[in-house]
Amino acid sequence: MSMELQDLGYEHWVVRELETQVQAEYVRRYGGPDETVMDPATFAAPMRGAFLVGWVGGVPVAMGGIRAHGADAEIKRMYVPDSQRGKGYARVMLAALEDAARAAGYPQIILETGTAQPEAIALYQSSGYAAIPGFGHYKDSPHNRCFAKLLGPS
Repeated sequence: MSMELQDLGYEHWVVRELETQVQAEYVRRYGGPDETVMDPATFAAPMRGAFLVGWVGGVPVAMGGIRAHGADAEIKRMYVPDSQRGKGYARVMLAALEDAARAAGYPQIILETGTAQPEAIALYQSSGYAAIPGFGHYKDSPHNRCFAKLLGPS
């Protein structure tokens, strides 16, 4: 079954529910929630952002957003609920976020993740992302891992 994508924005109730789940995941993996400042306006027009939710059979199975980080697009809160993992939804969401960034005119897409998310690191590396110096709220953390990918034409 294919995943349908919707740009719902960061404040949509479905995104809020998935945000609660991803924050619980961060607490489990890192001992606390992600404290990165998340301004909902940065994920919407005219800010060249988007916040996508992937659906299969009426069930939200993935989410992720892009927002401006300097000249680049930054991926934030990419997440697939436990019950939906291993089905390829993260890879589809990642490609959709890249497409949204490309369509918005960004030359490159960047992201930060952490050492307690080895499956995320493996996904990014297998999708053509290269390690870059740390940035963002956790840039000085020994657990911080950052990646970038140049976006060619669509």
